[in-house]
This record gives sequence, structure tokens and C-alpha cells, in this order.
Amino acid sequence: MKKIIESVPNFSEGRREEVVRKIVSQAEETENVLVFDWSMDHDHNRSVVTVVGDPDAVSEAIFKMSKKAVELIDLRHHTGAHPRMGAVDVIPFVPIKNATLEECVELSKKVGKRVGEELKIPVYLYEKSATSSERSNLSKIRKGQFEGFFEKITLPKWKPDFGPDEVHPSAGVVAIGAREYLIAFNVNLGTKNVDVANKIARAVRYSSGGYRFVKAMGVNLREKGIVQVSMNMTDYKKTPLFRVFETIKREAERYGVPVVGSEIIGMVPMDALVKTVKFYMGVDDLKEERVIENRLLDEISRS
Repeated sequence: MKKIIESVPNFSEGRREEVVRKIVSQAEETENVLVFDWSMDHDHNRSVVTVVGDPDAVSEAIFKMSKKAVELIDLRHHTGAHPRMGAVDVIPFVPIKNATLEECVELSKKVGKRVGEELKIPVYLYEKSATSSERSNLSKIRKGQFEGFFEKITLPKWKPDFGPDEVHPSAGVVAIGAREYLIAFNVNLGTKNVDVANKIARAVRYSSGGYRFVKAMGVNLREKGIVQVSMNMTDYKKTPLFRVFETIKREAERYGVPVVGSEIIGMVPMDALVKTVKFYMGVDDLKEERVIENRLLDEISRS
């Protein structure tokens, strides 16, 4: 049976569309790889690309995209609301069909070794690929960001898993690993006060007493004149989107601030949306197979 995996690399460029397109084109030109989605955010100054295909093809596309990013992105001249430590900041591998998390771990190591050796970028394995408990959490690796890594990398406990022991002068470092499906979910607030977003982020994120599978931070969206609670939902089945959204609404009410919208970055599982519809509309018997497009795809795959 054909194995299918997904990778969702994040690049530290969200303002120059011509640069992002050149990076994305590296995957589009790779056989047996599909680019499902790509998006760029001006305030975050960051782009997220979703590629899907067989493991070998995806690994080749990821390397080519990383190489192009190193050529075109210089972190010495990069500013943005989102924390970052590399031109290609993070590369996750996710099993989709007939593939296992263990296989994605091995793939992350294979790609990490190649990136370290050929692109001369220090590589840190994270999540399920991590070589120590401290490295499993991406935010701990990224702490200090690009500017702080020149000193951080000299500490014995932050010796890279692959690549040189010195930060690449313009491309920084990169985290590569295997993980389960993650949803990048952001909620926008009708205020310019980023302190409100920070307080709400603390209320919902696990590290400060919130939901077990939520990472969150407050972000100032200066271009839009609002602030945002930016989140990574690391297990939507155990911490559903609607529960976190409702909590944010309640917390915002405490500060007299309205929720003015939300967004999902990249792709999202149908199951997460079905669960959200069931909650808000009370359709208790709604299942994925009752979505007509899903049923059609199932019938096509059987024919």
C-alpha cells in the first residue's frame, strides 16, 4: 500500500510574495508531491506551506525548499511578530495514510542529517524525534530566537543533533521532527491592547494552567489595528477548537473586548470541523461520512 505523509514547513518570510513563490515552486516541481496549501502573513512575517506525498518525494521537496529559503532569506534583516530562529524555522513530518509516526521519525533524521551536512545549518530534532525531553517542546528550542542562538549554541546541552556547532550567519538554525496532526488556530480581538491578548493566551495555554493541548501567545497585528491570540492545537481530539474558542470569548468579555474573527492557518482535518458544527448547531448524529464530498471520494477510491 502506498504511504502518504504530510509536511508543513514554516518559513520566515511573509512580506515578499515573490520570495515565497520561489520557495513553494521547489515543491511544485517535485514529482509525487502535491502542494495542498500555502499562506503568508505580513504581521507574523511568516509563511506556512502544506505538502503531501510519498515519504521520499516529500523529503526531496523539503530539502529543495530549505535550500531555496537559505538563498533568499536573511534573518539579519528580519522582523515580525512570530518568534523565529531560522530562515526555514521548523519542519514537521506527519503520517497521513499507511505510514507510522515511527517512520516519520526516521525520515526527520534522514532529512535533518542532509540539511545539516549540505546546507550547513544546525539541526535540532523535536517532538517525537527529540533526543532529550528538553528538546521535545519546540518553544524551548526556539527560546532566545535567532539573535540569542549565537550564545545559546555554545552551551553543551544545546549542541545540535546534526550540522555545524555554529549558527548559520543568515539562515540561523532549524527544528525538524515528527508529530501528530496540529491545527494552527488564531482568534482576533477588537482591541489594540496586546496585554489583553497575552492575558488570554496565558489563560488557555497548558504551560500556564490552561488546556493540555494548547500552545498560545498574544500577537500585535499592527497592520490590521487589532491583536490576536495565536495558538497551536496539538491534539484537537482531546482539546477541541470550539472549547478553546468559547473560553477565549468568555475571557475577552472580562476585559470588555469583542472577538472579531478567527482563522485557521494551513489545512484542517474534517473531523475537527464536524465536531465544531455538532457543538454549535447541536447536530448530534453528524458524522464525516455524511459530508457529501467525503462520501464521493470514498466511492471514487473503491471504483
